[in-house]
Amino acid sequence: MTVVVATENFEVYHEVVNELRDRGVTFTTVEPGDQLPDSATVLIRANGDEIDTDEVDVETVVADPENPRRAVEEALALLRSEDEGRIVVGIDPGTRPGIAVLSGGVVVAAFHVPLADVAETVRREVEDAVDPVVRIGDGARLQGGQLVRELEDVPVELVDETGTTPYLGTGARGMGDVLAAVNIARLEGERVENRDVEPTAGELQVIKNRSRERADDNREIDEELARQVAFGDLTLEEAMDEHRNGDS
Repeated sequence: MTVVVATENFEVYHEVVNELRDRGVTFTTVEPGDQLPDSATVLIRANGDEIDTDEVDVETVVADPENPRRAVEEALALLRSEDEGRIVVGIDPGTRPGIAVLSGGVVVAAFHVPLADVAETVRREVEDAVDPVVRIGDGARLQGGQLVRELEDVPVELVDETGTTPYLGTGARGMGDVLAAVNIARLEGERVENRDVEPTAGELQVIKNRSRERADDNREIDEELARQVAFGDLTLEEAMDEHRNGDS
């Protein structure tokens, strides 16, 4: 299924193509007189463009250059009606987040990976998806904020994760983060482009304590390095190395 942009109106072309790119939508462009590809599902054109659609079963959206977003939204809505398998990724943030990938409401993949591997995992899962969305729980503020920053090229929603962690019965230990991610994926959230979180003194102390626990010499990193870890600028191991190098 493909979105096709075919118009002689330069303003419509420019605005619609930029909007599609910003949303990570796969599309193709053709000249108005050219034949549409067989994979075409939705055609976006400007008022006045004459395009032959007899050879291809395609829905048509007429774009207003003053409001290209509306045309793109309409095109994506038509795509979803054709294919209810929209990819939604839910993430339960933490030091080892749970990730659930849903297509049309059905779980098609699940992961439980270190925080450093989350962004790469998500990008791989949404690489060829039409209008995907990533939903991140609003708990674990520092890790969630880091993920929002790392996924700046993917549409992200912040979700109230209250009540998303289920009761785990016998034999289900370790599944809580992934099941919470499934529930997060099924909740609509607020679209965000960044989430700047100022770490509290307690959160910084937790990071410093972790550095001391991991160090062979009981060494604890300083507050500035802990702050860089909190913001995702350094891993804990990198901060510990910098602290050692600073003493040498």
